[in-house]
Amino acid sequence: MRIPEKSWIDYIDRLSRINAKAGDLMREYIEKHGTEDSEALIRYAHALVTKYGEGSAELACQMYDAAAEASGVTLPPAEPAETASREEVARMVNGNRNSPPNLQSGVSRLVKQAAADTTLKNAIRDGAEWAWVPHGDTCPFCIMLASNGWQKAGEKTLDGSHAKHIHANCNCEYAIRFDSRTTVAGYDPEKYLAQYLDVDGDLNEMRRRQYARNRVKINAQKRAAYAARKEDARKLYLAKSIE
Repeated sequence: MRIPEKSWIDYIDRLSRINAKAGDLMREYIEKHGTEDSEALIRYAHALVTKYGEGSAELACQMYDAAAEASGVTLPPAEPAETASREEVARMVNGNRNSPPNLQSGVSRLVKQAAADTTLKNAIRDGAEWAWVPHGDTCPFCIMLASNGWQKAGEKTLDGSHAKHIHANCNCEYAIRFDSRTTVAGYDPEKYLAQYLDVDGDLNEMRRRQYARNRVKINAQKRAAYAARKEDARKLYLAKSIE
């Protein structure tokens, strides 16, 4: 059985929107209030991570239960993982106070983490297998993980109480299956293994090659971002002049 590509992409897109929304709200808060008040910053970040992390965990439960039903497996309903604790959020905030972009991506990462934790912990509970499935512009590290194919879910996939490998600005995600006949449409671990072996397992070389392929697009994005910043500065200058 194949998990339909449309269903998988819809799931990833919905998760991505949740993660991005939390990060955008963090950015808006910083633009309005700054980062001087660390306690207020931690309180707000924790509220975002809790609210949107619960949403991503619930979505992961829905996908997990749907996969089990499609496989004809009768299981207890998937249980959502706990969202990041206040202490975890505080460590993230205190480590990134001098970098608003990192604060924004840190909030998104912790929200994404709740979905991954939910998928893995239920998979461990039920003896399922997992695979790291790329989506979008995949980084070399995620390609390496995807090249491992399907594996038995176990405690080694966790770092303490959380899923490993979760990073911001990434739409790759764990998929699960309950028998070896099931896979995700579009997921080809052999293709990713070939890419990994082509550089002899050197992730830095893979990054260099990927950058060379994407250089034109990346430079265009940088120019667009620079132009947008200049336009924002111009509008701010005009607004202050009117005042």
